[in-house]
Amino acid sequence: MQAATALEEAWRALRPADGVEKGDLLDCVSRLQRRVYVQGYVKLIEHAPELWGMVFKKTDNPAWLRKVGRLRRGFAERTNKKFVKYLKRFQPDAVICTHYLPVEIMAHLERKGFNPMTVCVVTDFEAHALWMEQAVDLYCVAADQTKASLMARGAKAENVVVTGIPIARKFSSCPDPRTARKKYGLRDDLPVLLVLGGGFGMGPVARILSTLDHMERDFQILAVAGRNEKLRRDLACQDFRHPTRLLGFVTHMHELMAMADLIVTKPGGLTTSEALAMGKPLFILDPIPGQEAANSDFLLERGAAAKVNRIEDLPFRLEQLMGSTKLMRMARAARELGHPDAAQAVCRAIAERLAGNGA
Repeated sequence: MQAATALEEAWRALRPADGVEKGDLLDCVSRLQRRVYVQGYVKLIEHAPELWGMVFKKTDNPAWLRKVGRLRRGFAERTNKKFVKYLKRFQPDAVICTHYLPVEIMAHLERKGFNPMTVCVVTDFEAHALWMEQAVDLYCVAADQTKASLMARGAKAENVVVTGIPIARKFSSCPDPRTARKKYGLRDDLPVLLVLGGGFGMGPVARILSTLDHMERDFQILAVAGRNEKLRRDLACQDFRHPTRLLGFVTHMHELMAMADLIVTKPGGLTTSEALAMGKPLFILDPIPGQEAANSDFLLERGAAAKVNRIEDLPFRLEQLMGSTKLMRMARAARELGHPDAAQAVCRAIAERLAGNGA
């Protein structure tokens, strides 16, 4: 939804006369289906990440997915009738999918004669096979490596463009760090670690903060607990060795990133893209098997991140990294990988295709 919001913002700026609507597919399904889908994923990641990794790997098979394609598309159409009615009522020239679920529905509708331009915006650095459907007219991807992977699996080169992962325009300009630090009551003379727990607050923020107490070096911490209000309240009751500012769900992440010297996080596609756009190096902790592991590999190979698999190893690695020339090299690599104007690039690519089709 963050990627969709960024694209809506960019499209309205590019073509303000167009009719644009943003929707969440899960708003169109039953309450039970939404709960099973969302809570099932969250619980699986929390309690059995290895199982999720196995499912991710087993389903990352285009040939197998083609065999069960009719079943998948039929199930998607039957369980998303409200979404299908919404599409047919709106009659869009293009449907921009920032998740693979609507791609399946578009594939089913194409076979029934409803065929707007279907755009698949891949929001990770590696494209899982579920993103691939014959109904897709254009893929917008994070990097050259992502494009090469799709082409190796049968996508035509002219139907894949490298745009970056779409993020909000506010990440394309960096607020003044000193002004931002003053706003949040942080000191100018100490480095800032930004610790992120994700939108659901699923990351091990409490364990990270406890482990950071073992570090001798002076620094300050910004910690974001996301929508996990219980976590934020629990942390607020604790005393930490280093100056620590605790936040819940935020809408001003660009300001927090502007202040940070290093971001400690799990490597989700959107968070990673926001950090890279602002030239901020990442320290990755225990990525979830599957898409996060692939994102982690991408960043490590290009020198924009460091990683530990065990939280107890974090103090030693951070002591080595903070203030070092390696941290500066990581920041430079992050800037080189960043696509701050990705949302605009996606919209321009789509607009060009629509113009070529006479829309």
